[in-house]
Amino acid sequence: MTRVLVVDDDPQIVRALVINLKARAYEVDAAHDGATALELAAARLPDVVVLDLGLPDMDGVEVIKGLRGRTRVPILVLSARHSSDEKVQALDAGADDYVTKPFGMDELLARLRAAVRRAEPVGGEEGDVIVETDDFTVDLAAKKVTRGGKDVRLTPTEWHLLEVLVRNTGRLVGQRQLLQEVWGPSYGKETNYLRVYMAQLRRKLEGDPSRPRHFITEAGMGYRFEK
Repeated sequence: MTRVLVVDDDPQIVRALVINLKARAYEVDAAHDGATALELAAARLPDVVVLDLGLPDMDGVEVIKGLRGRTRVPILVLSARHSSDEKVQALDAGADDYVTKPFGMDELLARLRAAVRRAEPVGGEEGDVIVETDDFTVDLAAKKVTRGGKDVRLTPTEWHLLEVLVRNTGRLVGQRQLLQEVWGPSYGKETNYLRVYMAQLRRKLEGDPSRPRHFITEAGMGYRFEK
């Protein structure tokens, strides 16, 4: 069974999540503050964490950093904070996804299932992964993309951006993370670079670049690759 750690100081939200998760055969632990969350994470080894940022004893971002110091467990942030800066801060600290309150239970559960799936090991070595979509195929080992049976010519920068997104399939990758992984650690604010290169990838790989299916923009936050 999948074990979920719910971290929120709102008893009504915790109760609703516990009831809905248990009804779907999840095992659930709950914490109402950051310190308890870190203790439970160490003792109970959850498969996924649902975390509110507004906790009474510490900021949720600090909890994310504490978790990331010991585990790669998926972290789904649940918060009433709406500013893109705060969302980006949580993603840069190591969160995997972000749901804003108020939220629909169906959407939250779908995001949670997706986070758990992405954490499951992929068959074979990481470098041997081949990712197929309806429009194109990415061979990470050969560093090659094919579309309609023909090779697609990508620049080194386009390839590197594609590789980072594909290796995080389904996961929202923050703008700063993309910039630093593709262009280097001194970058972090040059979001215009991302817009230009994402447009180029869409033009080369999407069936309809104006209505992308695979390279999704999360406004003000980052990008997500979907099969």
